[in-house]
Amino acid sequence: MNGFAQLGVSTVYEASGRAGLVDGALIRVVPGSRAAGPARTVRCGQDDNLGIHQALDRIEPGEVLVAVMPRPAPVALVGELLAVQAKARGAAALLLDAAVRDVDELAEVGLPVWARWVCPRGADKELAGELDVPVEFGGIVIAPGDTVVLDGDGAVVVPAAGARATLAASRQRASVERELLPRLAAGEATLDLLDLRTRIGTA
Repeated sequence: MNGFAQLGVSTVYEASGRAGLVDGALIRVVPGSRAAGPARTVRCGQDDNLGIHQALDRIEPGEVLVAVMPRPAPVALVGELLAVQAKARGAAALLLDAAVRDVDELAEVGLPVWARWVCPRGADKELAGELDVPVEFGGIVIAPGDTVVLDGDGAVVVPAAGARATLAASRQRASVERELLPRLAAGEATLDLLDLRTRIGTA
């Protein structure tokens, strides 16, 4: 698993200087799943998933398929069949600014999937998608190759150029937090451990 996935969205977001967060609610379709990997992007036609079929024909193992439409809408771009194909091709996850359907079957397939909605409304297959282009998703621009990190907290994106430094900063932050846990479990206060008393005048 990509090292970012083990660290999680919130840790990476904080270590990134609170940058790259995908705004808006996301549904984690497969309970407990988490993933990370370089983005394979596609801009689909409105209410059309032909672009998904195109993208899965060229996706590489470990990549996260990121799919958008001109306007986000509760139209299912992915269901069981495409999820099975994506898993067989080695996709790390799917991130959709749209809906999914067949959610019980998707849980059985086990491929990590995040979407805006669950809706049985099907997509057309008439409009070719734009592949491997920067796409706007949740207030940020995701470029092909950017690292996408996904878990129960949502999604955060790390630009490819800064991925190594952000990974190191994220690991450092996670290490510091791990050291605090046993002290908190023993009853110490975050006001002391994080030196916060000076901010409220109770030092």
